[in-house]
Amino acid sequence: MELGAFSISLAVKDIHKSKEFYEALGFQTLGGNIEQNWLILKNGDTVIGLFQGMFEKNMLTFNPGWNQNAENVESFTDVRDIQKALKAKGISFVQEADESTEGPAHFTVVDPDGNPILFDQHR
Repeated sequence: MELGAFSISLAVKDIHKSKEFYEALGFQTLGGNIEQNWLILKNGDTVIGLFQGMFEKNMLTFNPGWNQNAENVESFTDVRDIQKALKAKGISFVQEADESTEGPAHFTVVDPDGNPILFDQHR
């Protein structure tokens, strides 16, 4: 099961200050829209998302269908197939993808320590 591109999504208080801080660490903007309060930053193979006012806690994020440069990959495991496989293993969900659809979808699970994990497919 291929989970896709991995990043840490950070719930930030001030996206401008956070952007400045992470740029000082060598991160560069890969995508997003600061006017909409979200940015994707990259340093080497490390990707982080900055999100102001969109969710309460930091979370791990997987993007099926993307590589670490937010580029489409030819072959990938659809988010609904990942969801079905996790359900078969007894994982419980906070939010589920509609398995009757195709294309963009997402679901969220929480690990045993309360850390949210978002699976977010954009295509």
